[in-house]
Amino acid sequence: MVPHIPWGLIVCVLAVCGLGIWNLASASRPPLAPVWSAQMLYLGVGIAAVLVVCLVDYRWIQRMALPIYVLNILALLALRVIGHTAKGAESWFVIGPFRLQPAEFMKIGVVLMLAKVYHDDFRPNEPSYGLVRLWKPLVVVGVPFLLVLVQPDLGTALMIGLSSLTVILFGKVRWYLVATLVAGILAGAIVIWNDYIREVPEPRPTIVRHYLKKHQSQRISGWLDPEADLRGSGYHAAQSKIAVGSGGVSGKGWREGTQTGLRFLPEQHTDFIFSVWAEEHGFVMCTLLLVLYAGIFIFGLGVGFNARDRFGAFVAVGVVAMVFWQVFENIGMVIGLLPVTGITLPLMSYGGSSMLSVMLSIGLLVNISMRRHMF
Repeated sequence: MVPHIPWGLIVCVLAVCGLGIWNLASASRPPLAPVWSAQMLYLGVGIAAVLVVCLVDYRWIQRMALPIYVLNILALLALRVIGHTAKGAESWFVIGPFRLQPAEFMKIGVVLMLAKVYHDDFRPNEPSYGLVRLWKPLVVVGVPFLLVLVQPDLGTALMIGLSSLTVILFGKVRWYLVATLVAGILAGAIVIWNDYIREVPEPRPTIVRHYLKKHQSQRISGWLDPEADLRGSGYHAAQSKIAVGSGGVSGKGWREGTQTGLRFLPEQHTDFIFSVWAEEHGFVMCTLLLVLYAGIFIFGLGVGFNARDRFGAFVAVGVVAMVFWQVFENIGMVIGLLPVTGITLPLMSYGGSSMLSVMLSIGLLVNISMRRHMF
């Protein structure tokens, strides 16, 4: 198994983690708590988790996919009873000084369960999935998606939906389902145009805007018109873009960022950690960070395409999709191209649950690669 360890993937992951801890040492400068030291502890736990996952033949993980999925569902349900509410969302278990976010691990549970469904449901004579055959994957995705959405945690629910959609499309669907998806995207664009952009006399006739919570609607309107409310709904995005733009080509230097040092950046150690990196290290180092993430995606997909069975291939694609969409949404959010959704940057943002869930996912990729020629 040792010759098949994906060293390229491991190097890229550890490099991003190292840069993340270095960046957190600046983002959490006094008088804020030095969270970089806690992040080092989380990274150590994550590396230990990778080693444990690698020791187990992933065929056993395949057999345990349903119990893992069910346990994650039960954890989400338990939040309704004993969950801790923070920032308006009932998303956390508080265990002494530690906080655990079940939704982070639910993403792994969904990927494993989808991979098991596609592996067990394989029919050589029927290569593509129609609407009838898709009922199992849709149920697997729909239940956790709704449970996370009602917390409410729109960002994590969106990540579950996008990564699952990627896996479903990888499983080959009929052409009319792809056409339906494209039509749905166009319909969403029309709804946004009608509810937020179209110039009509007030009160504006809306389709979905009146169903959204106030802060959710403000995020969309602030995204479409960033300068409309710079002291309110547009504050986060505006300060983030100032930080990113002021970094220039080479940045202001480590711990020299003014937006970071004066704490104009909101959630600068979690959601807007990329803004800290861009301000202090500039365009060149941002490019290096994106290259490292691209390496994770490429090596991860390589694991999937060289996997010995469908389960391994689907797990690899699901893990890469999960990390990719988080990177895409977070960076798009901090540079103003996408709405603010509270999605963290994998391996860079502070957080034990996020770090552990991503490292467990990386452990799955290493496991699949190591056993690709074993039967």
